[in-house]
This record gives sequence, structure tokens and C-alpha cells, in this order.
Amino acid sequence: MKNIAYILLILSLSATSGCSWLGWGEEDTNEDETDGYTERDFYEKIQSSLNANNYNVAISNLQLLESQFPFGKYAEQGQLELIYAQFKSGDHDDAIGSADRFIRLHPQHPNVDYAFYVKGLSEISQSIGFFDSFVPTDNTKRDIGAARDSFATLTELLSRFPKSEYAPDARKRLVNLRNNLARAEIHVANYYFARGAYLAAANRGRFVVENFQQSPAVPDGLAVMAMAYNFIGMQELSDNAVKVLVANYPEHPALESDGRFDYDKRLFDSGNTVLNKITFGLIERVQPPVFDSRHIYNKAVREAGSNTSDDDSQDQGKSIWNKLTFGLMD
Repeated sequence: MKNIAYILLILSLSATSGCSWLGWGEEDTNEDETDGYTERDFYEKIQSSLNANNYNVAISNLQLLESQFPFGKYAEQGQLELIYAQFKSGDHDDAIGSADRFIRLHPQHPNVDYAFYVKGLSEISQSIGFFDSFVPTDNTKRDIGAARDSFATLTELLSRFPKSEYAPDARKRLVNLRNNLARAEIHVANYYFARGAYLAAANRGRFVVENFQQSPAVPDGLAVMAMAYNFIGMQELSDNAVKVLVANYPEHPALESDGRFDYDKRLFDSGNTVLNKITFGLIERVQPPVFDSRHIYNKAVREAGSNTSDDDSQDQGKSIWNKLTFGLMD
């Protein structure tokens, strides 16, 4: 009972002290604390907060700095650091808004390329879900509005500032964004197949082939065109798509060993439906075609798959005792 009393006493003291004994909240700032601050005082406190990764405190002081010294020596630099602090704190909407404001007010500023860059990164972050760091997900099946925005922002960055120090990283990110946008179009085409909207599916496939050349989604774009045009009776267009597919991507899963396009239900995987299993194969429901050859043509997906296979093979070689003790004992 005495131990319990001690524990309760400690808990009550920690609650009344507001967790200040843990060092939390020491840098909370209000306007009373900054009364009489000069512009340099503000800036030095902001730099201290940024160096300590106290982004919320930095944001508060940056906003006070701008309101009290809107035309001061550190005004423009403070606006750039506000964009950075908002991005690092996860306030992506605010970071985008601050970046747009800086670009509008200071289009000739020597560091305006930085505003474009952080805006693009913030828009990319908006397209990433909270659980993506913990669970493998397919971002290309989500709303791609933010991805389109970031693609436009980084494209403008490269167009206006091709020699920017942020240009190399922006180019790499654009390649990934471009691949994701193309794959999203294929997902939409697959959805149209399921709804019987074959002309709409064909248009999506053609859009990928015409606008996302050299992306890993182009082979599936050609396959979508071949299948969709076949469905609507436009065989000449279907044959043209097949010819291009055979000439450039002969290993595509939609092609048979002799180079013919597989129009039959083998592609539709009808044997795996629930109805087929329940009726022991007596009743088959033909499934709409689904094209996804990322495991062949997308290097990132292919490497991720091989890494997963390696991890699985390693796990199979471990004993149950090893797994229970997290590898401490075997």
C-alpha cells in the first residue's frame, strides 16, 4: 500500500507541474514573452527553435516577426523559413499557402526556387497516407489530385530554374510522379472494363501511350487499347495496338508464346471467383480484364518483390524459438 501511495503522489505532482519536469513546453511562446523583442531577437529565437526541431514554436515566432516587422531586414528570409517550418511540422496546406504567397509577392527573389521546391514536396506529402510508413499500400489507386499538383509545381520549377540546386532531386521525383499518374490511368481503365465502358477504357489506354511514353504503364496501355477496341468491334485499331505491343514488349502477360494477343477468358482469371469455388467449377462468371504488369516493367516494384521474397526465405529458415525471442536465441 505504501508503494501505491508513492506512485499516486508522483502522478499527482507530474500532473500539476504540467509535464515541465520532462522539458516539454519550455519554449512555448506568447506575445507577452516577446514584448520588447527587436527584430534580431526574434530571428535568433526562431533559429534556436528550428535547430531544436521545435517547429510549432518557430512558426508562432515567425508569424509574430512578420506581423511586427513586415518590412524588416529578416522579413523575406522569415517567410521562407515559415514555409520550411510548416512543411516539417506536417502543416502541408499551410506550407503550400505560404509558398504561393511568397511566389506571388517575390517572383524575382533569388531563392524563389526554394518556395517552388518545398511547395512540390508538400503536395507530394498530401498524396501519402498516414499508414504508408507502416503498411505497404498502392498510392496509384487513390485520388491523384495532389500528385497532379506536385507534378505541375515541380515541372514549373525545372522550367523556370533548370540550374537550381533543387533541380536534380525534382527531376527524380517527377519520374516517380509521372509513373504513378500513368498507372492511375490504367487503374481507371480497368474500372471501365468492369463497368462495360470499353470506349472509355480505350481512351484511357491511348492517353497513357500518347502522354506517358517510356513509363512502365505503356505496355498495359497498349494492352488496354487492344482489348477495348476488340470489345467494341474496332479490330483494325486493336490489331495496331497488338503490333506495337509485340514489337516493343513481347514478354507482356497478354501475349501468348507465338505473339498472339490473348482475347479469351484465360486473362480474366475466372477460375478464382467465389462463385466458381462454391459450385466446384460448374458455374463460371467471366471477370473483366485487369491489366497490371508492374512486376515486369516497373523496376521499383520488381526490386521490392525480390526483397520480399528474400525476407520470406530467410524467415522460413528461422526456428520458432528464434522468432519468439526476436532473434536473441536460436
